[in-house]
Amino acid sequence: MKKTLLIIACLITYTTVFSQQFPKIDEAARINQLKSKEGKIKMVLDTDTYNEVDDQFALAYALLSGDRVDVQAVYAAPFYNSRSSGPADGMEKSYEEILRLFKLLNKSPEGIVFRGSTEYLKDTAKPVKSDAVTDLIAKAKKCTPEDPLYVVAIGCITNVASAILIEPEIIKNIVVVWLGGHGLDWPHQKEFNLAQDVPAGQVVLNSGVPLVITPCHPVVSHFHTTVPALKHYLEGKNDLCDFLYKTVVGYHENTQEVWSKEIWDVVAVAWVINPSWVPTNLVHSPILTDQVTYSVDRSRHFIRMATTISRDAIFRDLFSKLSKKP
Repeated sequence: MKKTLLIIACLITYTTVFSQQFPKIDEAARINQLKSKEGKIKMVLDTDTYNEVDDQFALAYALLSGDRVDVQAVYAAPFYNSRSSGPADGMEKSYEEILRLFKLLNKSPEGIVFRGSTEYLKDTAKPVKSDAVTDLIAKAKKCTPEDPLYVVAIGCITNVASAILIEPEIIKNIVVVWLGGHGLDWPHQKEFNLAQDVPAGQVVLNSGVPLVITPCHPVVSHFHTTVPALKHYLEGKNDLCDFLYKTVVGYHENTQEVWSKEIWDVVAVAWVINPSWVPTNLVHSPILTDQVTYSVDRSRHFIRMATTISRDAIFRDLFSKLSKKP
């Protein structure tokens, strides 16, 4: 009986979300869109930067990878946990943290950094307007399927879902790379980025937008580093490195114990820089249920989902770029 009710709930979720009309993308075109592109690519980063230090690493990594990515904008995403009093406060703190990182990198935030949503989606038909959403739509409209905008989201995906709901046609011109949820076979999807705004995740997964997911468990969860490693590769190299090193040390007072720090968000940026470091498989886009689980329907469109990571290669590139003299 419980199993029957769960199946019915999944179908209700699926039907409700698909009441929203999205443009149709030919499956072959979508799969081609998900292939690695040569040369420099356009990118925006959507990040709850104050939530965790991995966002700060990821933001710095993207901004220091100008040979591969043209970071055209950075959007502050909402979050709510012990580090904020609510989604709006989390977004504002993230906005301020982005500005702090730009200052450490001696980069101007003018015309690049935007405030995002102050609340989560109430349902799959009601977007939340913000400066970030407006800018994302404008930038996506200027791109083409042949030269898409890569939208890298490393927080809850409210801003991206809102942009798609307001202007569905942009799904033809963007590739979304999201660090959210867990693998298809994981028993639940109650991961922080995804679980904060389930309706937003449902919009993105059902819209047909070309999508790459780097799932936390059991893939990105392997991307950890240690205080001794950071001390060796970053401490004393420059102001940015010292800031990142001290922030990580602050998470654990007794650094002599066996302990490592997850900096998962870097992996999503790493896929954009070099997809061979984050191998993916084509899978059918899962149905995200209201119970925060995945249901599989093999008639659905394809997305890419990461299966493993080349940890050492990513850290080698990350530490090299962070530690360069300004």
